[in-house]
Amino acid sequence: MNKKKIFIAVDTNKISIAKRIIRDTQTNKIRIGYKFGLEFFYSKEGRKFLSSLKNQTIFLDLKLNDIPNTVRSAMKSLKDLKISYLTVHLSSGLSALKAIKKESKNIKIAGVTTLTSLNSRDLKEIGFNKEVNELVKHQAKLAKKAKLDAIVCSGHEIRSVRRVFNKEIITPGIKIQNTNNDQKRIMKPEDAFAAGSDWLVIGRSITKGNTKKNIQNLLEILED
Repeated sequence: MNKKKIFIAVDTNKISIAKRIIRDTQTNKIRIGYKFGLEFFYSKEGRKFLSSLKNQTIFLDLKLNDIPNTVRSAMKSLKDLKISYLTVHLSSGLSALKAIKKESKNIKIAGVTTLTSLNSRDLKEIGFNKEVNELVKHQAKLAKKAKLDAIVCSGHEIRSVRRVFNKEIITPGIKIQNTNNDQKRIMKPEDAFAAGSDWLVIGRSITKGNTKKNIQNLLEILED
């Protein structure tokens, strides 16, 4: 049986905290990768630390969103890092998506759909006339057309995305505890896996407080 796959969100700008998170989340019961975003990558020593990591599945969540030449050049500048996944906003358009995919080589390109911090009301404020689920499904079709390797979407859209996209689905907005935060479209880990997600992204539910205890709690949930 395949192991469940979890990206731990290393949401910090401190190397010492990143090292502790990696140390305290080691387990052979599930497959663990590490997601590093803008906060860490833009920190003084962040990029240097990433270049030193070995034998880890690294998900670099930069959410690139620019013209084709710029995203292509950004991809080139990251090739010294041993990263497995890199995110690009699907809203950057088909030409940009094709450009970064062509340049990516062995790095998997994950297309970001609609952020989990947004709901249908937020989309209307921005200027979209589609409901969230309809828009994400449309974005999934674009990712397929661009031949991307993965899609990032909330748990609420997994089933509709799966109808049009047959590669990897990465799901953020995963919460173990019932806590309020800046994400609106959230889901429990067991429900997201049941819906068909390949990777879950979990941050504060694991890294805030006792990380070792939180990992054990997650393992117990997934074993039920």
